[in-house]
Amino acid sequence: MIDIIPAIDLMDGKCVRLSQGDYESRKTYSDNPLEMAKAFEDNGVRRLHLVDLDGAKSNHIVNHKTLENIAAHTSLTIDFGGGIKTTADLEAAFGCGAAMVTVGSVAATRPEMFISWLQRFGAERIILGADVKNGRIAINGWLEDSQLELFPYLENYHRKGVCQVLCTDISRDGMLQGPSVALYRDMMTRMPGLYLIASGGVGSIDDLHQLGQAGIPAVVVGKAIYEGRITLDDINRFIAREGKNQV
Repeated sequence: MIDIIPAIDLMDGKCVRLSQGDYESRKTYSDNPLEMAKAFEDNGVRRLHLVDLDGAKSNHIVNHKTLENIAAHTSLTIDFGGGIKTTADLEAAFGCGAAMVTVGSVAATRPEMFISWLQRFGAERIILGADVKNGRIAINGWLEDSQLELFPYLENYHRKGVCQVLCTDISRDGMLQGPSVALYRDMMTRMPGLYLIASGGVGSIDDLHQLGQAGIPAVVVGKAIYEGRITLDDINRFIAREGKNQV
């Protein structure tokens, strides 16, 4: 069964979505992230991907109060990312209710610090964020390209204990034209046992089925929900049906 993880991207405390990581493409969908999170929970969702886009640009957590509010008023398992650049940021995210954090830029630019976090907090609480563009890792809210090639980068960290990776294909993010199934299948072949969270491009329920059939453990769904391509009822039925198939 593939885990469905809705995303809430935050700017100025509001639910927004970007296209291909372009901050100028911002579109606001809700002024109330907590209400959105509760709607997900009411439809069978158990996990939430919460992204602090302001934090990603500012190099420190900005929307921690929104994280705290959602954590206090739902039972969702929250993984939080965006702006985590210091140990203080990491501790603040956990202190505000995040069960897990997604770390991208620090892993790419300060690997010693990332490894220390992995050892201190545990691999079950640290998700490696791997945002990919043209086969290379992008950092700092996708505003900068690195020279790090995707597969050597992932395989190196997998050997060092990383067991959870959230990989976003930036070229497909927010475009609703289908996820990079072949890319994610290749990752699973190279790194069996990895808890891979696919992200970017999901535009229909059929996309979720394709990822599940490819053996991908989890998927983040964002714009498809907000644009009505996948309804909350669709998600509810998908989760219920997949659950029954596992019995």
